[in-house]
Amino acid sequence: MSNPDLVVLFEHPEWQKPLFEVLGRRGVRFEALDLKENAFRHDALSPRPVYFNQASPSAYVRGNTRAVPFAASVIRSIEVAGGRVINGWKALSIELSKSTQAALITKLGLLTPRSIPFNDVEALARVVESTPAWQWPALIKPEQGGSGARIYQVNSIDEVRRLIADQPGLWAPDHFQLLQEKIPSEPDAGIIRMEFLDGELLYAMKVLAYGGFNLCPSEACNPVDGEGSCEIPTAAAPTTPVEFHPYPQVSAAAVEGGKKIVRAAEIDVGGIEFIETPAGPVFYDINANSNLRAPIGKAFGFDPFERVADYLVAQIELNRRRG
Repeated sequence: MSNPDLVVLFEHPEWQKPLFEVLGRRGVRFEALDLKENAFRHDALSPRPVYFNQASPSAYVRGNTRAVPFAASVIRSIEVAGGRVINGWKALSIELSKSTQAALITKLGLLTPRSIPFNDVEALARVVESTPAWQWPALIKPEQGGSGARIYQVNSIDEVRRLIADQPGLWAPDHFQLLQEKIPSEPDAGIIRMEFLDGELLYAMKVLAYGGFNLCPSEACNPVDGEGSCEIPTAAAPTTPVEFHPYPQVSAAAVEGGKKIVRAAEIDVGGIEFIETPAGPVFYDINANSNLRAPIGKAFGFDPFERVADYLVAQIELNRRRG
């Protein structure tokens, strides 16, 4: 298509199928730009269509290491040229950095686990030793996360030393890690994920992980029947499939906190994860690539992909009026 109204930047085709089906059914003139193998001329990149960034930080775990840097280049080039990118460069850059997420949440006056970015284990040991009342267990996370990839629970600095020595590949792709305090919670409490669209809550759901870290809402990765085809390796795959439940009782404090985060991160379509605690919601993950879950939307009486399509069509109309 030579003159699309919408270009969707993507890396994982299975995640995008529900959206592509809705857009096709509606007759939206769109193109899908595959970030895995592509090229562009900076002087021929049109700023006229609306671009929708659906790049995933976990692309490198699937062997698609080049996808995210390419997405970043495309997005920055479009924005410099004056184009409209939904979930643009600021949203992507925050999603790619767990340490930046922690800093942003703290700046907004919200609760988040204490986190220590590090590129050397002995330097980490010194910071932990000098941190008052540091709490174990903690989680080792990649700075560039996604889909729970390469997250491990550790109980001491010695465990961190052994883990990094045994698995030097954990430094990929950006060569530093995050040690983050684990928030105590009951196993059946799960985590809460809120999906936001255009600054407003779309829905909330409770996720029960049963010891796993891959909480990807996509039915391609975690389907209702538990027989998924997710490509994300796990540290210790749980024997019980991840469960997703509608959560209409999400607190006003959590919703307001989520709104503050998506506004500050300039996320147009995204998910915010938190844990309920006696002190209030503790936010720990910001997702600009939001894999919506149709059964959850259906429980609330709507198709979430239709809602996203509504938003995209509205953005196309705004873009046309701007000329």
